This record gives sequence, C-alpha cells and structure tokens, in this order.
Amino acid sequence: MPADDAFHLLIVDDDRRIRDLLSRFLSEHGYRVTTAESAADARARLAGLTFDLLILDVMMPGESGFDLARSVRENSSVPILMLTARSDTGDRIEGLEIGADDYLAKPFEPRELLLRIGNIIKRAAPPPAQAIESVRFGPFVFHLSRGELTRDGEPVRLTDRERDMLRVLGEKPGDTVPRQDLVAPGVAAGDRAVDVQVNRLRRKIERDPANPAYVQTVRGVGYRLVVAP
Repeated sequence: MPADDAFHLLIVDDDRRIRDLLSRFLSEHGYRVTTAESAADARARLAGLTFDLLILDVMMPGESGFDLARSVRENSSVPILMLTARSDTGDRIEGLEIGADDYLAKPFEPRELLLRIGNIIKRAAPPPAQAIESVRFGPFVFHLSRGELTRDGEPVRLTDRERDMLRVLGEKPGDTVPRQDLVAPGVAAGDRAVDVQVNRLRRKIERDPANPAYVQTVRGVGYRLVVAP
C-alpha cells in the first residue's frame, strides 16, 4: 500500500481498462490513486479530496478533458497531465494554452508516464525552506549551527543541555515546542528535568526568570521562544 504521505493522483478516463491499468501501475510505484470515469465524476472527487496531480483524458463523451482542465484552472493551480489518442499538434498546443503542464499521446510507454509524473511533481514542489541560521531575542543572538549564544556581542556560556534545548526552540521561533521534544535522550518525557533545565536557561537570559519574556511556558503543552520580528 502507498504511504499515507504519498502523492495523490486523480486519473480521469472513460475507458475502464485504462483506468484500472494506470491505477494498478502507479500504485505499485508508490502513488495514491483515485479514478473517475467522466468530468462530472472528477468534479465530485475534486470537491472532497486534494490531489497533487490530475491525469486527464482529452477525448471523453460529453465534457472533454480540455473542458475540465479549463474549468479547473479557473480556481486551482494543481498540475495537469493530458492524455490523448490524437497526436495532432493543435491539440497539444490547446492543452498547454489552457494551462496543462504536460501532454502525452496514446499509446505510451508506462515508464515514460512515470517519468513525466515525477518531473511535473518536482517542478510543482515549493522550494525548500531556508534553514534558520540565527535567532534574536532581546539583546541575545543564538547561532543554531554553532550553538553559540551572545549578549550584545559577548559570549554567554551554555551547558550542552541548554544549548540543545535552545537549538530546538530556535528551529521553530514563535511556535510551541512540546515538552517531549526538549527531553534529553534516555530521560522519561514526564520527568521534571525539562522544567529544571528551562529554569536554569531562564536565569541566564531572562531579566525576571519568574516572568519570562523569551522562553515562555505554554501550559499543558511545552515552551516557545519569543524572538524579535
């Protein structure tokens, strides 16, 4: 079975044999696959599910794949791959003008379809998030990769545990970090050691550790690091 986080494809083709073959082939290669036999059937699927790629047959009774692609493009940028039994250049141009990302003529080699799907998904993927190099809070700057904390440019000495905890908090600035994510290896998640370590860290960076401005408690969940905007 495909993984829960596998890319989800919608195949729209009026030929049941093609739907079944493609569904089985793509599932065997790690994709989640949903099928539809018509444009109307596809709309019902699109209304309730989110897809990473649509594979649309051009020549379908009633509403064609072109019509469906044109309608989808009115409010969605989901990648679209068009399939057709016709190799006419005009059809290919029309599909691309509508907003299709690629076009494949039938009959085709399944491995070619697999490569085209992979390339389309790669192009559509958002750029990777840039790693955070440092976070600033009050007069402090913490460099995550080096594990160095400075106050007004002067180094602040940290223990290994304080450095590790500050790095975990700094990787998600402003977000709540669950207590278990701050637990040292080999220590039970319910151990009070996390609270003790946080209090020690606060004594080094907070003006008033009893009323922390930077490392704040999120009751019942964990902690968060409040950084400068």
